[in-house]
Amino acid sequence: MTNRKQEIMELTLKLIREKGYLAISYDDLSKPLGVTKASIHYHFEKKEDLGLAVTDRMIHHLTQFSESLSSFPLEERLKRFVKDRASRFGGHEICPISSLQSDFESLPEMLQDKVREVSELELSILSTIISELKQQGLLDESEDVEALAIAILALSKGLLQYQRVLGRGFPHSMQKISHLLA
Repeated sequence: MTNRKQEIMELTLKLIREKGYLAISYDDLSKPLGVTKASIHYHFEKKEDLGLAVTDRMIHHLTQFSESLSSFPLEERLKRFVKDRASRFGGHEICPISSLQSDFESLPEMLQDKVREVSELELSILSTIISELKQQGLLDESEDVEALAIAILALSKGLLQYQRVLGRGFPHSMQKISHLLA
């Protein structure tokens, strides 16, 4: 991948976290990079192509992160997952997956499919961790794995939304989420 293409994708991810996919234009990308819009189009003919590349990158990151979790004790994986999901972004940014999910109905069909794939992967990783905890007797046997995974994702990503809107961090909230998971 060329450096310019990488720079375009990095800036796109940043803008998705800040203002959402639908609000991004090639002008928003070209000016900060000091290139023409034609240069952006050279790498990504359509905005949808850029969105697909960014979601592929998200899938790659999630896959690598999932693989890295196996090096930690089972009891630690859930906390690391939640911490990674909620702490990777600044106080005025939201999770790019959440941002794309918010725009979902307005996205082109191919990009909707990719967002669905990213969402399923994120949910699957967390569900696997919860299922393993359940198998080891570290969670109640009656616990609905997918429902708990969705609740944890909603808590951690909702925290990012509140930080963004209220303009302040909530470090104790993350500790509370971790405490609930203990």
